[in-house]
Amino acid sequence: MTIDVLIVDDDELIRVGLRAIVDAQPDLRVVGEAADGAQVPPLVAKLRPRVVLMDVRMPAIDGIQATRRLLAASADPPRVLVVTTFANDEYVYEALRAGAAGFLLKRARPAEVVQAIRVVAAGDSLLFPAAIRQLVDTYGRRDGDRLRAARLTEREAEVLRLMAAGLSNPEIAARLVVGVETVKTHVGNVLAKLGVRDRTQAVVAAYESGFVIPAG
Repeated sequence: MTIDVLIVDDDELIRVGLRAIVDAQPDLRVVGEAADGAQVPPLVAKLRPRVVLMDVRMPAIDGIQATRRLLAASADPPRVLVVTTFANDEYVYEALRAGAAGFLLKRARPAEVVQAIRVVAAGDSLLFPAAIRQLVDTYGRRDGDRLRAARLTEREAEVLRLMAAGLSNPEIAARLVVGVETVKTHVGNVLAKLGVRDRTQAVVAAYESGFVIPAG
């Protein structure tokens, strides 16, 4: 199945470069482009992309506002992959809190761009534990009560720690010696108890609370 991609960036050269990378793959296809976040909701409604490559800094409606609007406008929104110049950027942090599935540096190699799109299109999050820890350390809002109030079970807490380490569901299943469906159930319970949309937001909440402190 072809993965449809919408590219959102105010820099035409970046859009051209990303389009060339995406369209070179047999399973990926660029279905549209936008130069401002305000154009995103109507384009998504019309084109139905699976993944949006979202520039985090744009002059009118930035990637944070665009991500919030997009996720609020649909029960089944596309996956948002933030594209940024700097990893340690408050805009990136706020975009992840808003519901972006991960972030990608503009200097990433073409193979990394392609892999990132496939990862988020499959429903996984593109997490870099050390980078997210640094973002939380710099910009995070400490909320130690959130995890306590969630009342996670011991196994759910273990799953959250492995999610924060960047493990996928199959990797967590292998680590815990359980089935992938069992892991999916635990992940769903964690998201519901934390009141978040996806695993990226759950991991950010875990770091903000001090529940998870990754090494490195």
